[in-house]
Amino acid sequence: MKKLFLISIIALFSGITIAQKYAYVDTEYILNNIPVYETAKIQLDDLSAEWKKEIDLKKEAIDKMYQDYQAERVLLTEELRIKREEEIMLKEKEMRELQQKYFGKEGLLFKKREELIKPIQDDIYNAIKEIAVEGSYAVIFDTANSLNMLYTDPRYDKSDDVLKKLGYKN
Repeated sequence: MKKLFLISIIALFSGITIAQKYAYVDTEYILNNIPVYETAKIQLDDLSAEWKKEIDLKKEAIDKMYQDYQAERVLLTEELRIKREEEIMLKEKEMRELQQKYFGKEGLLFKKREELIKPIQDDIYNAIKEIAVEGSYAVIFDTANSLNMLYTDPRYDKSDDVLKKLGYKN
């Protein structure tokens, strides 16, 4: 009796998994076909380059201060050496704080990325969700970030459908 019950359960679940539909999308392809994303990406790259340049200039100034200190160290009194070392350490601390402000986990670049990119990603997610519901798909995979799909049949690629739903392809 137990064997019959177990076989029935296995047959039921295998029937369910066979009936499920699967599809995939390539979010990188989708993003690259959305002009607003490219504009946002350029804006983020420009901001990042500007902030990196500012930090690099501060680092160069600190390096110059350190080199000058090394050259003059033997001539300085103990008090002046300590004062110069503290100045250098203060400048390094300010530079690290600026790096965190711009590029840290909750930094300005992260916030700007959230502001510019997240709405686009949310729209893509919602379009994928609608396609999944409309097409009765159990799972939609994303091939953009190393899903390791060794073979995919192009007829199950729903990337262009997502772009159409977002209004970017006819």
